[in-house]
Amino acid sequence: MSAIRPSELAERLESGSTDRPFVLDIRPTPSYRSDAIDGSHSLPVYDELRRGEEGALLDRLEEVPADRDVVVVCKMGIVAKKATGLLVDEGYDAATLLGGMSGWNGYHEGSLTYRLRSLIWRLR
Repeated sequence: MSAIRPSELAERLESGSTDRPFVLDIRPTPSYRSDAIDGSHSLPVYDELRRGEEGALLDRLEEVPADRDVVVVCKMGIVAKKATGLLVDEGYDAATLLGGMSGWNGYHEGSLTYRLRSLIWRLR
């Protein structure tokens, strides 16, 4: 399963290229409204996927473009991995944002936690 670091996603989003990824935020609506990646799309299936209800995402695939790379975002990246796996199984080119919104915010803040996580990701 594919994953993308926050710094890599930021570069792709800022590049202005035509292959801009579709950022799919699966967190609950209140979380999305309070803090989201600019240009991301909300599909609030986080709670259902945590309970193992895969149909919550599969029933809404028409909302996810099949002709673009998809980056799935959740709180920490754990539930996003499940969503990414489902999308890949359905033929999408999908990746999980490592660290989720926590990682994204840490990247932008330059936090020590993010820098340590980033080091670990590079060592893998």
